[in-house]
Amino acid sequence: MASLSDLFPALSLFTQLGRLAPTQPLRTFIRTTSYKLRPPQQRLFVPRMRRAQEAVLQSGLAGEHQRATVLWERSRGRVPTIVLGGFVPDATEQMFLLRGFLLKMGSLYYFNYPRHGFSNEMLFAQLDDLVEELAEHGQKPVIFSVSFGGGLLLEWLKRARGAGRNIDLKGSIIVSPVACVEDIFTPGEAKPSTLPGRALKPYLDGEASPHGVEKSRTIFSKMFESGAQNKEALRAIMTRGELHRLREAVMGTIRSVNSTGACQRVQALKEMQAPGAYFSPAMLPLSTAPALILYAEKESSVLTDSSPTRFALQNAHRAYFPHSTCHLVVNHRGSPVQHASLIFHCFNFLPSISAFYKQLKPRKVWPLA
Repeated sequence: MASLSDLFPALSLFTQLGRLAPTQPLRTFIRTTSYKLRPPQQRLFVPRMRRAQEAVLQSGLAGEHQRATVLWERSRGRVPTIVLGGFVPDATEQMFLLRGFLLKMGSLYYFNYPRHGFSNEMLFAQLDDLVEELAEHGQKPVIFSVSFGGGLLLEWLKRARGAGRNIDLKGSIIVSPVACVEDIFTPGEAKPSTLPGRALKPYLDGEASPHGVEKSRTIFSKMFESGAQNKEALRAIMTRGELHRLREAVMGTIRSVNSTGACQRVQALKEMQAPGAYFSPAMLPLSTAPALILYAEKESSVLTDSSPTRFALQNAHRAYFPHSTCHLVVNHRGSPVQHASLIFHCFNFLPSISAFYKQLKPRKVWPLA
């Protein structure tokens, strides 16, 4: 059910395109030239470490069809990044414009969620195994999470803390997190106020009929197509070929996520607790590694005004991540920055992200005279 997959980042990517202001030509030239000189070489990552995944499979908590596909781009940098995307596009597409910068820091590991299933237990086991494997090579990763992926990151860290385990990370980046159902629906609301909310509600109510799945696919396909009509605005950000590739990737996901996969993603969201529910010394902090939390200036298309995750992280983020900062990403020269809009507002997000990675680099220690 692509509508679900489309729900969070895709809304920010495509519904506002008609109001996009052209990106500076020099930025576009540098970005597209870099992309052509260093095209993606994403390969399937085959983990050597599978201990946690095998334990989940043997327990019966998840099946092979619920395993995420992990793609890998190699770099000589020493700070690898693991990307947990939103529902759509895949993590590989969400890093479309950021990958060149991130590869300067280290290798990239993209978690692309399965189309025909989903399991928090399996995803967290895959994360456990990958972090352990990287540690054997002397590397600690940054977890770069977007929207629904931010909720997955918080839930993973919370469960590890509850089990008395410490996950040794280099850092965390959390963009527009959706970490509980209440982030997108106001409690007691009879009819969701947003179009994607209306598409998601039947799945929360357990009424995902074939007709409902097809209807939601149609809704989000039209959302994409209507935004993509503004060719002039789009070409200010990417080339014709890049736009074609992005469109095919997003529409392919919309077509390929079936009702089982959609329902299980919703179930994963329902299993997550709002951060305020575990606001206690026994559960916090989630991680002592540096953390960067980013919200867009216009989150209202997806997040409710009463979003408990946003309230907790904006007002008490240092309780959850003692070495954290929380910023609002604003565009002063064009359309407002939308929820998780890492593609069309890449250059608005990049300064904060670049500064965060800069602080992670080991500083030179000069010998005493």
